[in-house]
Amino acid sequence: MQCYTELTPPTAVTHSLSLPFLSASANNLVIAKTSLLQIFALKAVLTDTASSTGASTRLRRNSTNTPGSSAVLTGTLQRVDRTPTTKLVLLAQYELSGVVTSLARVKILKSKSGGEALLVSLRNAKVSLVEWDPECYSISKISIHLYEGEKVPRSPWEPDENDNVSYLTVDPRSRCAALKFGARHLAIIPFHQQGDDLVMDDYDPDIDGEKPEPKVSHGKGGEEGKTAEKTPYGPSFVVSMLALDPTLLHPVHVAFLYEYREPTFGVLYSQVASSVSLLPERRDTLSYTVITLDLEQRALTALLSITNLPYDMFAVLPLQLPIGGSLLIGGNELIHVDQAGKTNGVAVNEFAKTSTSFSLADQSDLGFRLEGSLVEQLGHESSELLLILATGELAIIGFKIDGRSVSGMAIRQVSAQDGGSTLLAGPSCASLVGRGRLFVGSEDSDSVVLGWSRRLDKLKRQRPGLGVDAGMEVATPDMSDVEDGIDDDDDDDLYTSAKTEEKPKQAATAVDAFTQSDDYRFRIHDMLENLGPIRSVTLGKPQKPAKDAEGKGDAGPELMTISGRGQAGGLTTFRRQIDPHVVESHSIPNASRLWTVSVTRAPDGLSSEGQPEDLDNYIMASIESDGELRSASYKLTRSGLEEVKDEDFDPDAGATIEAGTLNNGTRIVQVLPTELRTFDADFSLAQIIPLAEEESMETAPKIIHASFADPYVLLVREDESIMLLRADEGGELEEVEQGAGLKRKGFRHGCLYEDSSDVFRLESEVEDEDDAGNVLMFLLTVGGGLQIFGLPNLGQFIYRAEGLSLLPPFLAPEFWRRSQAKEDLTEILVAELGNATYKPPYLILRSGSNDLILYQPYHSSVKGENDATLHFLKIPNPHFTKTSSLPSFYDDEADDSRREPMRAINDLNGYSAVFLPGQAPAFILKSATSPPQLINTREKPIRCLTRLNTSKCQRGFAYIDQKGTINFAQLPMDCQYHTGWVTRKIPFGEDVHALDYHEPTATYVVGVSKQVDFKVPEDETHPEWISDYSLSTGEVVMSIKTMNLEISENTHRRLPLIVVGTALIRGEDLPAQGRIYVFNIIPVVPEPDRPETGHRFKLIAKEEIKGAVTALSEIGTQGFLLAAQGQKCMVRGLKEDGTLLPVAFMDMQCYTSVVKELKGTGLCLMGDAVKGVWLAGYYEDPYQLRLFGKSPSHIEVLAADFLPDGKQLYLVVADANSNIHVLQFDPERKPPFPSPFPFSLPTHCPLPALLLPPTALPENRRANPSLSPPVDPKSLSGHLLLPHTTFHTASLTSSITLLPPPPSHPTSSSTPPSPSQPHLSTHNPPHTLLLTSPTGSLSLLTPLTPSTHRTLSALQSHLSSTLPQPLSLNPREFRHVEGAAAGEGMGMRAGVVDGMVVRRWMEGGRWRWWGEGGGEVGGVGGLRAVVGEGLGVGVGGGLEGLL
Repeated sequence: MQCYTELTPPTAVTHSLSLPFLSASANNLVIAKTSLLQIFALKAVLTDTASSTGASTRLRRNSTNTPGSSAVLTGTLQRVDRTPTTKLVLLAQYELSGVVTSLARVKILKSKSGGEALLVSLRNAKVSLVEWDPECYSISKISIHLYEGEKVPRSPWEPDENDNVSYLTVDPRSRCAALKFGARHLAIIPFHQQGDDLVMDDYDPDIDGEKPEPKVSHGKGGEEGKTAEKTPYGPSFVVSMLALDPTLLHPVHVAFLYEYREPTFGVLYSQVASSVSLLPERRDTLSYTVITLDLEQRALTALLSITNLPYDMFAVLPLQLPIGGSLLIGGNELIHVDQAGKTNGVAVNEFAKTSTSFSLADQSDLGFRLEGSLVEQLGHESSELLLILATGELAIIGFKIDGRSVSGMAIRQVSAQDGGSTLLAGPSCASLVGRGRLFVGSEDSDSVVLGWSRRLDKLKRQRPGLGVDAGMEVATPDMSDVEDGIDDDDDDDLYTSAKTEEKPKQAATAVDAFTQSDDYRFRIHDMLENLGPIRSVTLGKPQKPAKDAEGKGDAGPELMTISGRGQAGGLTTFRRQIDPHVVESHSIPNASRLWTVSVTRAPDGLSSEGQPEDLDNYIMASIESDGELRSASYKLTRSGLEEVKDEDFDPDAGATIEAGTLNNGTRIVQVLPTELRTFDADFSLAQIIPLAEEESMETAPKIIHASFADPYVLLVREDESIMLLRADEGGELEEVEQGAGLKRKGFRHGCLYEDSSDVFRLESEVEDEDDAGNVLMFLLTVGGGLQIFGLPNLGQFIYRAEGLSLLPPFLAPEFWRRSQAKEDLTEILVAELGNATYKPPYLILRSGSNDLILYQPYHSSVKGENDATLHFLKIPNPHFTKTSSLPSFYDDEADDSRREPMRAINDLNGYSAVFLPGQAPAFILKSATSPPQLINTREKPIRCLTRLNTSKCQRGFAYIDQKGTINFAQLPMDCQYHTGWVTRKIPFGEDVHALDYHEPTATYVVGVSKQVDFKVPEDETHPEWISDYSLSTGEVVMSIKTMNLEISENTHRRLPLIVVGTALIRGEDLPAQGRIYVFNIIPVVPEPDRPETGHRFKLIAKEEIKGAVTALSEIGTQGFLLAAQGQKCMVRGLKEDGTLLPVAFMDMQCYTSVVKELKGTGLCLMGDAVKGVWLAGYYEDPYQLRLFGKSPSHIEVLAADFLPDGKQLYLVVADANSNIHVLQFDPERKPPFPSPFPFSLPTHCPLPALLLPPTALPENRRANPSLSPPVDPKSLSGHLLLPHTTFHTASLTSSITLLPPPPSHPTSSSTPPSPSQPHLSTHNPPHTLLLTSPTGSLSLLTPLTPSTHRTLSALQSHLSSTLPQPLSLNPREFRHVEGAAAGEGMGMRAGVVDGMVVRRWMEGGRWRWWGEGGGEVGGVGGLRAVVGEGLGVGVGGGLEGLL
């Protein structure tokens, strides 16, 4: 009984598509990251780009730049230019219950948005047609087509559907789409379209008369002349390629072609299977056939066929005019085929001559390898193509065009000086997103927006440059600019040719398109960070940087993973919480609240000390001491804090409620409980505004909250009334007259927001003569309603939504529902979230239970009306309230007025963020390419936090910790937050194969390989060594482990040593060999100013092994190691002479991919890459390895580990089909499943009972074995591991790591669960498994108690049937594994709960929250605790207590 949850979303881009999706004029990019679908818009900003003429101009991308920064060329810098740059802006994202295999665009007759529709194909032959719904600001499903159960005749030897990749191809004129699924089947989906535009292209009214009305084309059975259809598609049908031509036995690729009257596609196929070993007999086995499709008759007709093509061709690329035809891509060559069947080919390496007899132009000097490459046309009207190799290198493919015929083609490589080496790894997809802009997705490195310019055109038509005003204009976060795309006219100088050179007629003339070798220059506009592919993970705890402030503890644990491949290889650190970098600390005794003030007194923009006006000048604090409330003010100086002791500032006036500035930063406003005071830049008192008469001051309602937006101040008082004041030009505050509605009170909270970009588009009916900006007032009523006022008009609200407390998914003014299930909302805040590229406003709500609810504003037209109405879209937020055992700041926690409010920070290291203070403090951070993420801080609790910008702590913050110390801190440098974790990439520029953490020295050991010229060794006994610390040429690190090994047989002394297992690559004709290295890390004198260099490797032992050493593990209690070497697993001990003595072994079968021991038990898990997983036991007296059990079926093991759960022992195995198998070892299993062990594993006993001698068994069992309980016949007395459950994941699992249980919660063993939270576990926190994937995501497998499993299974069933599923996919079907044994699977008895569904329980309206009626879970509060425990985010559970 476990719960599977993805902790971070996938980051590797697998598919991309550019189309007008949100509207007919929009320019959107849709990308897929396996099971994550994201929709982007493109935004133009001005960035600084550095010009370089140095020899080294490789684009070094630092993914940890500050938000909004761009990549810069390294080399000899000449100047910095302000250049228009294209940035990506995330509009929406959806977690899918399926794996995307392809994306395609379809133009339908009528869509809700006016744009085109999106076709998404998924694994197992599913196709979903969706459109954008402006009313809901979300995708809307039109139809879903399933072909996985299609009853078509298949050969007995035909592979299963799951073993074949299904993909889409769409006719360029959107007349139909074809899904290739199975081995050789096509599913055709016709679409209704207007009359054939191609026929009317040559229409002449003088000759042909009156132009006929366009007709709608239909599929079979369509009604002629009908202009409106119920659905945009017709009935689909499935055809077999063998029905067209019996020779289509092995189709390779299918793609629709351009410029054909009827839907026509090209098929690349072979009649016989291709084989490299049979090249002398089967050299040119592929054929290419062009087939036209008759949708009316459902018939296929071959137009032309080309045979004897090279065997290694793998893709068909349709080309638009002026080139036309199609490009066939092979591993060693490129071949162009025009509409008449004329071919032109180019050989790109020396292997083409030996692998094919096809006539090819010789460019073998390029030395390209086209496997994994991608080709994209450089613009819709360009006659050149961009070739992106698997190494990331760029090349231009040019064509000689004579009229409409291609007479030749050639390839030229883009030099590094022109950006030819900007990409670090190969592409997975590419999409043309605009003029001179191409999005390149990658699974091995960061995905980028690649831009190019023509050097000649730039010299001819470059404008002088853009001014500052233009930069300010494009940088404003206007949602209309984002949705409508970019005006390409501004980019003509940079990206495009002169208009006289863009005409297709000139491109159609005979032109030598490949004489210029340096006419293109490429640069990166924007990046999507990719943290995958993750291949290994280790848990470490690095040392705190020396430059950090003293006394702030260590840096905290972190996850270190291997990420990237090739030149993009490196390491990535994952931290669950933000660890602030403390710059300096100060002491203000008994301070409870804090504000910083940036004030200006001079009109020249300088402060009184001549510093820039954006630096903070003062700190105001609210102090509570022995029941007395007072205020204090301090001046920020370079030496520290100096208290302001001016007689105008009265510390005894009371505690400060809020502080801010008005009148363009020239007036300081101090809000006290019963009055307001204003000061000038020198803290001279300017004005006192009492809120009541002096006689009634004690009984007058006090201020509990204030909000600033120049020139207004909003005050919320404890009697649920509000007051609004406005500053005039002289800085004097005056009360704004209120309407009758506001005088009736009933307001719980409120805030002000200056809508400078007019996102809300709310206009007051009464216009104010004195323009004070577009300031809006948001009020939260006692009944849970929302009212918005356009200031200064307080007579009538301009927007009202009374159903806010119901928390609907879409909030509209007309929404209302009669329900008692309302959320107790206590706070409202409207603030911008994002970075310099894009920072839209969000409506943030805080409930009485400390939950956060986020709403995003958008506009939608009501049916039948033309005017757009403001709506709010609920943003999914998987944040759950975390209780804490830490002492509370205040005696009365239930008093909302004493709870510190949320703080909006406008510049936090480039981010516009919101901070949530309290016992579980957290930041809400967002970048332009990610949704809002809530990340907790390691420092707990934080009483108060405010922004801070000083010369020592720029764009940082100041906060009060638990000890009352005021710390000036910054966000961790070089970190990203788009995954909801704090991540930092450490680039190596090389492949990283293995890593581990060495705890005594707090260092990581990494195995890295470099590419060198390969030479087959002539003699096996003469390897080439470089040094004692470097491996031989051709030697690859397979595994690195830190082990506590015994180094002396006499003293039995142990040391934590580094054990490295390697494999020697020696060619196909020589047997594999390997080595085992044992290193110690010793201290040495560090280099000057580099204390981290005070460690070096010392070689302790080196052992030559017959066979590759593929896996390593520590074993037993005597300090031995277990190594998987070749087809054996061998236990070895380190001798004093530096040799590794074998003491026990076990014969394996094919290739041992994983070896692990359950620490302290002697139980060993051995995974075979072909056969399955074995469970063995290690005996120390005598030394032996004994097989206990094996998997009941063959499993292609990629990763595996133990999962102890109380007295049960499970083995979790990941296979090559993206499935997770949970196996159980229970040799004495009988109903009701008693435990085979008389203790809990693995903490309470060094070895399990099965490995102890017979004398250790109970006396009655030794005397009478017949007393043993009857065993389950399925386990064969334990010889077969019992299949507990099997479930499917979105991607492969690269590693599984057993995490140690976090420290027990202080109240877990002594305090029983509260009646409101009966499901909270009172036992020790369980072990959890951390799973990594090549897509860059982290997942967690958490054991569940029976009661928690029942609750979450019921919740999963409820959510699966009530929540809308993107693309109408079934989450239960997605997790189900076909062929799994009865009782296995997600959500079934003793199965695995899908945490991706369970964590969405708050997405629906408040009335749909399961558990609202109380019952067994104890209401919503109890359910919140159960869900948090199951997802591993509860108190002390999962990673929360560990990281």
